[in-house]
Amino acid sequence: MSKILEEVLAANHTYATKFGDKAHLPMPPGRHFAILTCMDARLDPAKYAGLAEGDAHVIRNAGGRATDDAIRSLVISYKLLGTCEWFIIHHTDCGMETFTNKIMNNLLSSSLKTAALEASGWRDIGPGPGSSEGKYINWLTINNQAESVIEDIQRIRYHPLVPAYIPIYGYIYDVKSGKLIQVPGATEVGKAS
Repeated sequence: MSKILEEVLAANHTYATKFGDKAHLPMPPGRHFAILTCMDARLDPAKYAGLAEGDAHVIRNAGGRATDDAIRSLVISYKLLGTCEWFIIHHTDCGMETFTNKIMNNLLSSSLKTAALEASGWRDIGPGPGSSEGKYINWLTINNQAESVIEDIQRIRYHPLVPAYIPIYGYIYDVKSGKLIQVPGATEVGKAS
C-alpha cells in the first residue's frame, strides 16, 4: 500500500467517525448555486466561497473551463437539483497559461510520461512511446484570464440547454491574496434576462 493511499484511508476513517448529521443532507445543494472552477490544488472553493458540505455544487477541471462536460454538469445541477445561480471562477498563475495545444500535442506524441516545466518551457523527460491522440483534443489553454472567463460564460450563456434567467458570474481568484476579482465583461454576458 502506498503512503498516499494509507494517508487518505486514515483521514477518511477519522472523517467517517465524526460524520454525524451529514448523513441526512439532502441531495440538492442548500444554497442553490454552483461553482465551475479549476482543479488547481491551491484553490479551496469551500474556504474562498464560505461553503459547508451540502451548500453548493462545485465542478472542477483543468482551468475551470466550460467544457461540454462542465456544461452537462451545470445543466443537471439546474434542471434536476435546483441551482439558480452559477459562478465561473478561473485563477491567477494557472498552469493552463503555460502551454498551447501545439506544445501539449508535441509532448504527448513523444512520450506519455510526466513532462517537466523548465525556465525555457515544457520539456519531455520520459522515454517514448507517445501517442498522436492528443491532437484530437482542444486543451482549452488560457492566454488571458479575463478573456477566458468571458469566453466560458459566452459558451454557457448561449448553450441551447441553458435558460437565460440563470445569472452567471465571472471571477478570477488571486492565488496570492485569496480574493475573488470580478470580471465585469463576463458578468455582463452572464446577466440573467
